[in-house]
Amino acid sequence: MKMEKTETIDIQRILELMPHRYPFLLVDRILEFVAGERIKTLKNVTINEPFFQGHFPEVPIMPGVLIVEAMAQTGGLLYLLTKKPKKDDYIFYFMGMDKVRFRKPVVPGDQLVFDVSIIHAREKALKIAATATVEGRLAAQAELLAAIGERT
Repeated sequence: MKMEKTETIDIQRILELMPHRYPFLLVDRILEFVAGERIKTLKNVTINEPFFQGHFPEVPIMPGVLIVEAMAQTGGLLYLLTKKPKKDDYIFYFMGMDKVRFRKPVVPGDQLVFDVSIIHAREKALKIAATATVEGRLAAQAELLAAIGERT
């Protein structure tokens, strides 16, 4: 299969694709995309994020669960851009998380770059390998499993 990279995809297109909205949409831009294989996205982490009010006021650190959520959203974008479903009554459900590791705290001012690739893809399920880096340094990694279902 010939690998072709797309141009950057901005937040407006992401909003068209994803059901998430502020404050829970955690992807700002798609940097690279190869259909059926991989995607690279960006999240600008700012002090204005609502979670920094309580995590932690004196030493603001992005919660690890939100880094994993951003990885999952990136995987969802990979699926949507690859499969281009005709209906928009789908929703992604977490089925599992494996090999989740946090390597470096993520703080205001960081730019998180998510690299996600498909391990296995089926009609209604997706397993991905994901990393999150800041300035080229590994911040987190995980393998995530999601089901694609209908909205109830």
